[in-house]
Amino acid sequence: MYILVSACLLGTPCRYNGKGVLDPAVQALMREHQLVPVCPEILGGLPTPRTPAERIGDRVMTRDGTDVTAAYERGAEEALRLARLFGCQAAVLKERSPSCGAGQIYDGTFAGRLIPGNGVCAQRLLDAGIKVYGESQALEAGRPGGSHKEKDAP
Repeated sequence: MYILVSACLLGTPCRYNGKGVLDPAVQALMREHQLVPVCPEILGGLPTPRTPAERIGDRVMTRDGTDVTAAYERGAEEALRLARLFGCQAAVLKERSPSCGAGQIYDGTFAGRLIPGNGVCAQRLLDAGIKVYGESQALEAGRPGGSHKEKDAP
């Protein structure tokens, strides 16, 4: 099975702070599945490193007040295009991210508070019928008909 994966979870240094985190559960998926790494922020044209951003309603704003919504939307569309190209049935994305977070994201105040919701890319994939998992559920993504939790925002 092909699984779309946040590139940062494979250790690619593409997070806002220029770092990546090699997630052991995501790495374990490589033994049985083909992983398609993506970074929606980079696909949308944002640099690495970049100013931290959070969702505020339908917008994505950086800590310094710059609206980067268009870049996040472009990146989500490109990630969806790649998921369709490879026939991905599932995605394992970076939790809490304004792009990849599924089920919980930061509240837009940059105070570290979480709220129910999805990142721009996660929501776009869900809308297209692709199952979305956070890295803490990575192994579920690799199970046929995995017991994925529906992550639609309230």
